[in-house]
Amino acid sequence: MSENKTIFKSEISDIVQRLRTIGFKVGARENYFKKDEGTLGDGVCALYDNPHSNLRLYCIRYGSQIVVLGGGGHKPKSIRKLQEDDKLKQENYLIRKISKDITTLLRDNDMKFSTDGLNFEGSLEYNEED
Repeated sequence: MSENKTIFKSEISDIVQRLRTIGFKVGARENYFKKDEGTLGDGVCALYDNPHSNLRLYCIRYGSQIVVLGGGGHKPKSIRKLQEDDKLKQENYLIRKISKDITTLLRDNDMKFSTDGLNFEGSLEYNEED
């Protein structure tokens, strides 16, 4: 989001406030997210934005306790689908890959939910080449 912090300062502030509300007050309620932003069953969604918002933030929602934040970007008014914008497409496909990797690690018992359900235990590491 750093590339948008000057132009869309108030929208970034709104996103941060929503994340604080999710993290410290109410949890990851379903109505805060636009579902089905990835492939079927991968949990990829977008933090729900106001109809007049210019920014989109992709994430993966695991129940009401865990949200893995991804990237996003400015969604020009002229686009209707993420495939029409290279930046949004790149960020969306990256969060889909992360979702797939987490699913594999959970299935193979290389990662698990913490006892309190608030975190993952295990490791998932990426480097710039990934």
